Amino acid sequence: MKNPALPIIYIKAVNPGYTIDGKTNVGEMIELARNDDSGTPLSLAGLKIGYTNSSGNSADLLEFPENSWLTGEGLLLHFSGDESPAHLIYLKTLAMKAGPLTLTLNGEVIDSICWTGKDDCAEAFSGTHPTTLVRDEETNIFSHLENYEPRFVQDDYFETPAQDETIPRQCEQLEFSELLSYFESTANEQFIEIFNPSAEQVLLNGCQIKYKNNFLKLEGIIGASEYQAFYPTDWHFTKNPTSTNTIELIDTDGSLVDTLIYDNNQKKAASLAKLGVDQNGEAVWRPTYTQTPGSENIYAEFPPCPDGKIINEATGNCVKIVETTTKTCPAGSYLNPETNRCKKYVTKVETTCAEGYYKNPLTGRCKKIVTNDGAEFPVVKEEFETTTTFSALYALIAVVLIGVIYLIFQFRQRLKKLFRKVFQSFRRKRRL
Repeated sequence: MKNPALPIIYIKAVNPGYTIDGKTNVGEMIELARNDDSGTPLSLAGLKIGYTNSSGNSADLLEFPENSWLTGEGLLLHFSGDESPAHLIYLKTLAMKAGPLTLTLNGEVIDSICWTGKDDCAEAFSGTHPTTLVRDEETNIFSHLENYEPRFVQDDYFETPAQDETIPRQCEQLEFSELLSYFESTANEQFIEIFNPSAEQVLLNGCQIKYKNNFLKLEGIIGASEYQAFYPTDWHFTKNPTSTNTIELIDTDGSLVDTLIYDNNQKKAASLAKLGVDQNGEAVWRPTYTQTPGSENIYAEFPPCPDGKIINEATGNCVKIVETTTKTCPAGSYLNPETNRCKKYVTKVETTCAEGYYKNPLTGRCKKIVTNDGAEFPVVKEEFETTTTFSALYALIAVVLIGVIYLIFQFRQRLKKLFRKVFQSFRRKRRL
């Protein structure tokens, strides 16, 4: 061995990755090295890499296949999404302050490293100062180094598939179809749904759903044209994020299959559902108040209303149902539409008069018929003079008098002179 204090295979370097030019987890990697010079292939069967985060939760980061072999000096492992060359891909990202990162062989820990800055752990990483935690093989001490370049040789690793090995189907046919993040009561209501649009069933084992630094392992089979919903339990989606959040579907080989991006326009108790594609072939996502985990999506623009209320489509609010009832009037009456009150029918009865009576058309009453046979009411001859002639004479005399009076009044001065001359002539004759 090169260093008797180190196991046959050990952790050489660790980098949690940094955000560079807006891209996260750039450069994240784990480098393993071999502690002998034999040059013979070294079986990696039973070898696992475990990881404990800052919250104390532990999980297997990577388990080497049964028929995997190390033929060179070391192995380079990269986090999913990093396009740098690597021998294998792992799916759970490392934190800036966490650990330990352990290397176990057949259940026994053979090497480990932590970076919390406490006890025997190395100093934590700085988000503003990119470094790589690198082990010195002579002193067995880890130090933060800048611009460290891990070793990578493609032929240092290979797998020999077993003769009866069944290669599982890839998840590249699958797609996201529905998400519920803005739960109504508890976070356990949250789910993410996957749809298989292909004509073949897909084995989900090995595929994962990634959200931020969290992973949800998928298992089982999803049939052709079927939907399947998954409920995260160890972590949860952000209900209504202040910025866009990304959910990724990762295939068994670490490649990206599908991406779902949701923003802060989520509505309470409404899921985000894929409702087909538009004329440009782009997926159409809409919030729907009808959640359908595990089945075909249904669009409901408005939330359901409680009993006794209906949706007002103009406002989107539930309003009380106003029942309009028709008033029923008793027999012999009718409903006045203007007052909405019952009014008694007024029946007009045609009056029939008895014999010897007649109906007065003005009063509608019967009145006795009065007959004249000449005995009870004898005809008496009455004589009278007509006054028509005398009336005319009196009128004529009145007219003449009025005319005379008018003439006298009109010619009064002349008449006065005339009478004076006559009177004077009469006096002269008497004198003579």
